[in-house]
Amino acid sequence: MLKLLQRTLDLFAPEPEPVDLARPEPLQLLQQVPPLPTQTLEQALAPAMSRHPDASREALLSGVLVAFALKRGKRRTIGFSVGPEGLSVSAPKWVPLAEIDRSVQEKASWILKKLQETRERHRRMESARVDWQDGAIVPFMGGELVLLLDPRQQRSAVGAQDVSLGGQRQVLQLGLAHNATAAQIRDAAQAWLMRYAKQLFEERLNHYAPQLGVSWQRLSLSSAGTRWGSASADGSIRLNWRLIHFKLSVIDYVVVHELSHLRVMDHSPRFWDTVRAIVPDYAELRGQLKDETVPKW
Repeated sequence: MLKLLQRTLDLFAPEPEPVDLARPEPLQLLQQVPPLPTQTLEQALAPAMSRHPDASREALLSGVLVAFALKRGKRRTIGFSVGPEGLSVSAPKWVPLAEIDRSVQEKASWILKKLQETRERHRRMESARVDWQDGAIVPFMGGELVLLLDPRQQRSAVGAQDVSLGGQRQVLQLGLAHNATAAQIRDAAQAWLMRYAKQLFEERLNHYAPQLGVSWQRLSLSSAGTRWGSASADGSIRLNWRLIHFKLSVIDYVVVHELSHLRVMDHSPRFWDTVRAIVPDYAELRGQLKDETVPKW
């Protein structure tokens, strides 16, 4: 009887819509992929757990098992830090374990928030990894730079490069053979980006220095992991070439920040007033500099 009912339902069911099996072009495919949905803290962490490689104690925080590293030392208070490896707790030698566990529970909201931020930062870093091959995409000036290998563009020993401007997606033609290794592609792209960055930074320094009433003397590029710029009293400016991944307004904020140090060599309220006079929305741009992820080279 059930089989007869099922056949009857199948008979009157609507015809399935035909499926287009034609493979979309790569660019179309990228455009059709929807963004990842925003996850709640419970969705992101549960039922997973966080375990520090040197964990010696555990705590159940809002249903999430957190194994943390406990360090004893000469200090007066209990301290908490969350890094890529997980949660670390530092406590005075005389504090009993029960009090440490109670403090961890009291900081549960902060700990879970930081663990989630660390997981999200790791996810962004993984997604920002570049597969160094023909057609690779690198963030560039707030948009995208597509790397295309074209041996016909070779004009020197290292190969000549050229950028074709075209909206948010631009093309960098590298004078490399199609069988070039990932390291060769990476090094050629980095060399071009560094040259472009230095030229752009010099232009922006010359643009803002008169507005601040300062004079810079020398520009050098850095590749520091976390520091975007520095300034010396003698007028020397160092800027991280990876700033070229960010949009121009963010680059300008860093340029103004370092030039402002030629007037105020600290981060006092007077310094931030100097920055604000040129870049009123510096706080928002500073946040973008912290939140956005650039590729590892």
